[in-house]
Amino acid sequence: MDKKTVGLSSTLKANTVPKSFTKNPIRGTKFTIAISSAKGGVGKSTFATNFALALKSTGSKVGILDADIYGPSLPKMMSINNKPESKDGKSLTPIEQYGIQCISIGFLVDKETPMVWRGPMVISAIKTFTQKVLWNNLDFLVVDMPPGTGDTQLTFSQEIKVDGVVIVSTPQEIALLDVRRGIKMFDKLKVPIIGLVDNMSFFEGDDGKNYNIFGEGGVEKAANDYKKKFLGKIPLNIDLRVAADSGKPLFEKNPEHNISKIFLEIANKVKESFL
Repeated sequence: MDKKTVGLSSTLKANTVPKSFTKNPIRGTKFTIAISSAKGGVGKSTFATNFALALKSTGSKVGILDADIYGPSLPKMMSINNKPESKDGKSLTPIEQYGIQCISIGFLVDKETPMVWRGPMVISAIKTFTQKVLWNNLDFLVVDMPPGTGDTQLTFSQEIKVDGVVIVSTPQEIALLDVRRGIKMFDKLKVPIIGLVDNMSFFEGDDGKNYNIFGEGGVEKAANDYKKKFLGKIPLNIDLRVAADSGKPLFEKNPEHNISKIFLEIANKVKESFL
């Protein structure tokens, strides 16, 4: 190994050691739950919105913070097109939709404007959302995290009091590689992992058979390997996708749908972990 390689290796090791910070709770909230995936494209935002609505249906007061600065989904999924108010020019009032308090960078910029920002600007935006949003007496704040294990995850894990993480993944091995990295990151940073969810677990055909398009059992195995709770399986379902694209999540549109009932089961399991 040459000197440059040795130097790079030392730098990488140094950067993986978490610093010690005082973790601050988000004002106006009791508990903060991060929804993470580490891998993009696994349905994390669709899960986060339906999970939040299911949690609300249990009698809790719920908000969603869309922490994906580069690819915000909340405006589309919750059909929000207006900007949040700022009565004092310093703080933001979350926008309420379907009984959920919401905030997203997507509320503040045109929907087609790319966020061409470096890390420090992303961190600044996250701190604005965690320090200057006037959340109104929430039981649970659901944070829709971006994919990966970068600046946003570190800011939340090191500086914000995150009470638990739900990790969402498809069962395919390429997604689970990132999930394992995410589990190790949260464990290293001492952020409690509530459990894992197997999303797009299977597809039920018109013939009544289940087709394991992305593989089978990978998420539950990962949960068992790392001694984490397995929260359940959510199948591929066209109604779930259509509802998300329409701006009215499936749980809000049809709480009696079979998929909505799965979200409610998961929400109850997560809520029980705080009782």
